[in-house]
Amino acid sequence: MDNDIERIVEDYDRGKMSRRDLIVHLGALAAVMGAGRRAVADVPESSFRATGLNHIALNTPDVAVSRDFYVKHLGLKVVREGQNNCFMTCNNNFVALFGSNRSSMNHFCFSVDKYKVGDAEEKLKSENLNPRRAGQRIYFDDPHGIELQLASGEHRP
Repeated sequence: MDNDIERIVEDYDRGKMSRRDLIVHLGALAAVMGAGRRAVADVPESSFRATGLNHIALNTPDVAVSRDFYVKHLGLKVVREGQNNCFMTCNNNFVALFGSNRSSMNHFCFSVDKYKVGDAEEKLKSENLNPRRAGQRIYFDDPHGIELQLASGEHRP
């Protein structure tokens, strides 16, 4: 949460948001933090401590059309693209687009406190979650088959 507050204030200082936007963002963050504090007492210790949503990866039949949409309507910035993919930043997060026959979510990724891929793999195996490792990336499915990825907070496109 400290990183979120710092980012919001920096955006205000750099003129990226109005004073009203600053107040709205900080108010919303305070509400989320308050709700989180009430809920924490009722939650058992978790397998990992997510520190933020790192990125979302989407499948799309036309990467260029999707890229242009997100750039035009949300102001995302293209940082890397290939023949069948595109990576765009949104502040400290990013959106990845992958060419596919149909539109769908590919996966989403949480930044995890003290992330080490080997430790994460072992923890997921001990929880019977069938992890799939690809280099320094680890993937697993939620109970409904939606693919999640875990990464360090420094994971960037």
